[in-house]
Amino acid sequence: MAAPSVEYTIGGVKIQFPCKAYPSQLAMMNSIVRGLNHGQHCLLESPTGSGKSLALLCSALAWQQKNLYCSVSHTPNPLAQLSLYIFQFNTNVDTFVSVCSVPPPPEEYKPKSLASRLSDKLQTSLTSEDDDFQPDRKRIRTPAMEQKVGHLIEFIVFLWVAILTISLTFLICPCFKFQGIQNLRKKQVPKIFFGTRTHKQITQIAHEMKRTLYSSAPMTILSSRDHTCVHPEVVPHSNRNERCKELLEAKNGVSCRFKNGVHKMQDQNTLQWVHGLHQAWDIEDLVRLGGRLRACSYYAARDLMQEACIVFCPYNYLLDPLIRESMQINLKGQIVVLDEAHNIEDCARESASYTLNKPQLLSAREELDGMVTHNIRRSNHEPLRAFCCSLLNCSVLAEREYEMSCKVWNGKEVLGLFHTMGITADTFAMLQKHLAAVLEKEERVGLVNGREDTVEVPTISSASSSVLKSLFMVLDFLYRDKSRFAEDYRVALQQSYAWTTAPDVPDAQGFFARPNRRRHSAKTKTLVHTLSFWCLNPAVAFSDLSDSVHSIVLTSGTLSPMGSFSSELGVKFSIQLEASHVISKSQVWVGTLGSGPQGRKLCATFQHAETYAFQDEVGALLLRVCQAVGRGVLCFLPSYKMLDKLRDRWTNTGLWEKLEERKTVITEPRGGGKGDFDELLQVYYDAIRISGEFAGDRALLMAVCRGKVSEGLDFTDDNARAVVTIGIPFPNIKDLQVELKMKYNDQHCKARGLLSGSRWYEIQAYRALNQALGRCIRHKNDWGALILVDDRFGNNPNKYISGTEINYHMLQPLEIHVLTNKPSNVPVVLHNV
Repeated sequence: MAAPSVEYTIGGVKIQFPCKAYPSQLAMMNSIVRGLNHGQHCLLESPTGSGKSLALLCSALAWQQKNLYCSVSHTPNPLAQLSLYIFQFNTNVDTFVSVCSVPPPPEEYKPKSLASRLSDKLQTSLTSEDDDFQPDRKRIRTPAMEQKVGHLIEFIVFLWVAILTISLTFLICPCFKFQGIQNLRKKQVPKIFFGTRTHKQITQIAHEMKRTLYSSAPMTILSSRDHTCVHPEVVPHSNRNERCKELLEAKNGVSCRFKNGVHKMQDQNTLQWVHGLHQAWDIEDLVRLGGRLRACSYYAARDLMQEACIVFCPYNYLLDPLIRESMQINLKGQIVVLDEAHNIEDCARESASYTLNKPQLLSAREELDGMVTHNIRRSNHEPLRAFCCSLLNCSVLAEREYEMSCKVWNGKEVLGLFHTMGITADTFAMLQKHLAAVLEKEERVGLVNGREDTVEVPTISSASSSVLKSLFMVLDFLYRDKSRFAEDYRVALQQSYAWTTAPDVPDAQGFFARPNRRRHSAKTKTLVHTLSFWCLNPAVAFSDLSDSVHSIVLTSGTLSPMGSFSSELGVKFSIQLEASHVISKSQVWVGTLGSGPQGRKLCATFQHAETYAFQDEVGALLLRVCQAVGRGVLCFLPSYKMLDKLRDRWTNTGLWEKLEERKTVITEPRGGGKGDFDELLQVYYDAIRISGEFAGDRALLMAVCRGKVSEGLDFTDDNARAVVTIGIPFPNIKDLQVELKMKYNDQHCKARGLLSGSRWYEIQAYRALNQALGRCIRHKNDWGALILVDDRFGNNPNKYISGTEINYHMLQPLEIHVLTNKPSNVPVVLHNV
């Protein structure tokens, strides 16, 4: 049962909050309710660890429940009102129980066992006289008890009236159909689509929701097959999507038995009251249930969306038009909440972009060729084949040995190029119809083994389908509204060389050589062509949302400068908020380091970071920090490349061994599966929890800015008593897409209010830096130290610190000090090591 809540009335909405809210949370809830009441968009910045997720959930769900009540209470249909009572019962079980229960008298009450109560009752029946001659016993009711009993009587009376009305309605009109609360919700009250960056963050959000009185609200979590599939034949497969589709199509005569059992868990009421998921659940809970029931968790989660009040998903599910179509997500009139939205610009640009290589395009063309050759929907496949051939022949770059070459077109030039191929807005509309026709499933009567039978018309593979859909998605943006988004695109044809390992070839006798006898010349230089359609304006993808949804709510700890954020997305955020932190300055100590223990300058630019002197100095510095700081220490680097270089160098010099003698050292993996990453995190947490003589000085986690660890994960209390950042995580300046984005911003900064290219480049680094620093302070009683290692912070603090969560007056030159248990005044006991 949830803890006693605190009720706040904001904008006419009663919000049940699980604890006394911080001022920043009240400010957020006020902004959200105002935005939802007036259908306006909100841009809300609240520091990491200030409880913004809880404020988001409670305010949005309370507003939704209040509007659900209003829509039902004004309808003359008593069935809908009965359904409302049931819905409120489902979404607020704890409150209903507290209303209907009568507490025992505060004095002389001791709980008795069933046996003792039966014994007392038997003794009473044997010793008492006739009840008619016993004096009346009065039951004393307090005013609170009277009120609770009154609520219970009111509900029972209404229930009987509603049941009577149902009976009369069916007697008078047999064709009357019951329209429950789900239909009312679907028609009148917006759903809440809650998007965040990763599934790990969704797990934390679900945990927060479980703390509230809204924990029983119907919900679902949308995810990929990689996270939800439970079929034993699909799970070990390298490409789960392909294997799943093969089973669904029953190509080998075997269908997916788990998909056939999805009805066991696709209904919200069944999920809550039969299977026990009556409080906010995580995707792992649904997967376990699917495995137990032998039912498909992936399709169950999609079906549960129909009756859900709140839908959780990664936010690319809401921004990417192809994923929205695949998952059947309709955002018209709905509420879109995007948490940790500092990455939303990058995600929006990626959602409207597409990159493919020459082999993918060749494979699609060859498959379309086969369809035409076998006379399968020839009239539809021929135009699509011609489209692929035109792209393959559009441009050929001159080969330059050992060099990379590229050709870039702007949007208008690309439209002109397409025009020479015969592709215009009108012909593209015809191509879209052809693609829809070839993807449509169709059965015809044909001869199978000499007998007439229905056969399914072959269709192109999902790989070729994905290539064509993605290309058409980009072309749709290019031609939309008289090509108004054409200037927001750049198309790049790049040619590069990659070293690939040649496949093993058997000798004349059919034997393969042993690995140690293979020639070193097995690697060959291969020419690689890629064609990229890059959207440089995140407002392109966001236009689908802002024009149709009820409200958009963006929140993060690092949205500043908020004016440019609004102009980048092309959305008018009528309600904006920059909330203050919930901690005092005495709970966090921030310092900069421009030199190491040996006095060498530390500047993590590319030229310096490649030197052994820099790598050794940083290693010595980190060792000193680990000696000074107990419990958990997080160290963030600008890139995986630097992480690998430092680890290799420190292993060779013996410094890595010294770090491991002091702490358990964990490094963030570059790739790998979700399970591998979770396992490493658990090793880190377990090392910190260990106490006693084998505990050591706990753990060090080395990670990368913009990586899995730096955003959204919660390292509360001893899990992060210090965060060390080395360098400034600027995007790769040599990346062609970064270069084009900077030029684009310079071109449009005055007309659209965008940041200049150089300022945009810097802000990308500071937002990533602040997200890493935000892993440390996670609640109002947390404390720790933030150490920024780079000479550039001290030389020009106004340039590198502005727009971050760190107040400039909190910065101070750092000497390494010992961090122990929190004393009375500051969290850091300062004395020289």
